[in-house]
Amino acid sequence: MTEAPAPPPGPGVLTPFPAPPTEGRRVRIGWGLGIGAAVLVLVCGGGLAAVTGLVVVAGRALNEQAQVVVSDYLGDVRAKRYAEAYDALCDRTKAQLTEAEYTTEQAGRQPIREFRVGSLDLASVDLAVPVDVTYTDGRAARLQAYLGQSDETGEFQVCSVEE
Repeated sequence: MTEAPAPPPGPGVLTPFPAPPTEGRRVRIGWGLGIGAAVLVLVCGGGLAAVTGLVVVAGRALNEQAQVVVSDYLGDVRAKRYAEAYDALCDRTKAQLTEAEYTTEQAGRQPIREFRVGSLDLASVDLAVPVDVTYTDGRAARLQAYLGQSDETGEFQVCSVEE
């Protein structure tokens, strides 16, 4: 069997497939790798920024909730609203102390004139908030308000306030 002769070159003759371009191949590869690297950096950097932002916002929210809980509790103690202050205590403390015992204990303490609640230390094992207190006799003290979380709601509750 003989093979058919190749078509003669000339105008109007089409090659069976186009030849790949040979010029600029390295430039296109460089651009492709550069764009791919830039997208990777943006995605990873954006994810890292999002996680960092989430941690910061969550920390601020927890700190704000802790400060509100401690401020409300100490406000009730200062105003001698012992029943409301007792209700704000964590379940563990309420199990160890009746409301009557709590009221007697609080009534025997030096009354608070003013207080300033500090920031929650998220790095510590026990959830503690520092509180600077000034008593009615002029004495100042730094207290620690120890917090727990409600089993039902997950919100902070005051467990104890100690010097």
